[in-house]
Amino acid sequence: MLQRDPLAWLACLLLLAAGGAARARPPSPQSWQADIDRLVADDSVHPPPQHGVLFVGSSSIRFWTPTLQQDFPGIPVVDRGFGGSAIADSTYYAGRIIIPYHPRVIVMYAGDNDIAEGCTPHEVVAEFEAFVARVRRTLPDVAIVYVSIKPSIARWSLWPRMHAANERIARWARAARRVTFVDVAPAMLGANGKPRAALFRADGLHMTPAGYAIWGEALQPVLAGYGFPVLRHRGATLKRDLRPGAVH
Repeated sequence: MLQRDPLAWLACLLLLAAGGAARARPPSPQSWQADIDRLVADDSVHPPPQHGVLFVGSSSIRFWTPTLQQDFPGIPVVDRGFGGSAIADSTYYAGRIIIPYHPRVIVMYAGDNDIAEGCTPHEVVAEFEAFVARVRRTLPDVAIVYVSIKPSIARWSLWPRMHAANERIARWARAARRVTFVDVAPAMLGANGKPRAALFRADGLHMTPAGYAIWGEALQPVLAGYGFPVLRHRGATLKRDLRPGAVH
C-alpha cells in the first residue's frame, strides 16, 4: 500500500481549495458598506420621495442617476444603484436602501456581475427569488420589475449563461405575483446578432445615453401598467432607440 506524503497531501488540499476560490464569487456584501453609508447619509440631507419607483442594482443603475428623472418625467424615482454589486447585495441592504422609502414599484438590474463572478444561471434565479422574498416580507404588495441581464461587448463570452439566466427568471416571473421581466436584449443586439457598439462606453460594459434610451422605452409601459404613467407636454415626442419587435 502506498503511503501518502503528509506535505504532498496538504499541498493537494491547498490546490483544491484554491481551485474552489478560483471559481470566483461576488464580494461579500460588507464590501459595499461605505457606499451604502454614503447613500444613507445623503438621504438624510436630501430625502428621496416616498411611495415611488425605486431603481436598485449594480453600476448600470448607478450610472443612470444623471438622467433618470428626465427619462421618467412625472414619476417619483429613486436611484439606489451601487458599485459592481450582485443581487444578494441589494437583498442584504434592503432594510437600509429600499424599505425606508416604501416604493410601490422596484426596478432591479443585477445579475450581470453574478454571472461574471462565476454564479450559475440557477444561482442567479435563486438570488432573485430571495430578493423578492426579502422585500415582500415588509412590503407585501410592492411590484418588482426585473430588467434582463444585458448583452455587452466586454462580457460577450458570458452571454450564453446570461441568456440562460434571463430565460429562467422570465419563466419564474410569469408565475409570480406582481413580478415583471423586461427583456432589453433584443433591442441591444445588432443585425449581426452581437451587441451594438453605439450603446456602450469605451469599456464595452457600461452604457451610453442611447443604451439607457432603450431601457427607458422598454420600462415606460410597464411602469404605466403599475400606475406610473410618464407625463409629457403636449406635442413632445419620445426619444427612441428601439428596434421593431422589442418586447417587455
